[in-house]
Amino acid sequence: MESDRIIFRPWLDSDAETLFKYASDPELGPRAGWPPHKSVEESLQIIRTVFNNDHTWAIELKKTGEAIGCMGYYIYGESNICIGEHDAELGYWVARPYWNQGICTEALRMLIDYCFNVKCFQTLWSDFFVDNPASGRVMEKCGFCDTGKINYYSHLYQGDNRPVKIMKLEQTH
Repeated sequence: MESDRIIFRPWLDSDAETLFKYASDPELGPRAGWPPHKSVEESLQIIRTVFNNDHTWAIELKKTGEAIGCMGYYIYGESNICIGEHDAELGYWVARPYWNQGICTEALRMLIDYCFNVKCFQTLWSDFFVDNPASGRVMEKCGFCDTGKINYYSHLYQGDNRPVKIMKLEQTH
């Protein structure tokens, strides 16, 4: 999947140093629910385990060839949210130097198109920590609506004390 500025591709072991450069930022990980990375080796382990599947991609900036973020989805049984068997939860992050440039919105629109038109999911879900409203704005720009539901996820970094707002996007035929 690609647009004018970005391409989705699998994460590579060779991305470990770049991932560490961005994922060690103390402002990034906690906004998405994970602790800042502490070493290149930790970033490599994340690439080989968490990102090593057919529904998680590096967001590569075409002009540099660098992985500047991550985009993916979780299916029924993997999601933080109680979703249906034909639904998916979408998740993403973009490195801080690329915030407020529309890259995350562009990437999320590509993923939504893929999830509805290729994977044929019926409903897409996403969530964001209420102290990270920029992530919620990206969802709203892409058509997600607030469900009115708030959750706490103890398995996410600082999740016991940070409410998460659940958003939803229905397939329109």
